[in-house]
Amino acid sequence: MDGRSWRQRLIGNGGLVLTRSRIKAAYAVAIATDVLQFGLGPFGWAFADEVLDVIALIVTTRLLGFHPLLLPTFILELVPIIDVLPTWTGCVALVVAMRKKPSPPVTGGDDQSVTIDVKPTSVT
Repeated sequence: MDGRSWRQRLIGNGGLVLTRSRIKAAYAVAIATDVLQFGLGPFGWAFADEVLDVIALIVTTRLLGFHPLLLPTFILELVPIIDVLPTWTGCVALVVAMRKKPSPPVTGGDDQSVTIDVKPTSVT
């Protein structure tokens, strides 16, 4: 193993650096997709909603890197009435917030717990 935890390998952004331009582009794709899907209505036109969802998934993944939240969003968009909600915009906001949050430092494979020794004292 390369020392990274399973969570870092799964959620890791593949070496992509989140720049302002990448974040703005991801938001633009998400907002444009949500607006187009809202304009198409709850039932869409002959799989146009699904094509937009596939494009949004691919482009967002290219811009932000893979994140597990993208998959439920993609599946949720297949439900006819729910697809008019701004799910792509919400997903991009969550992914960006999670990627910006500092990750805990990686230990050198040492999973031992730290014990703090406390001596009891009497309070009078």
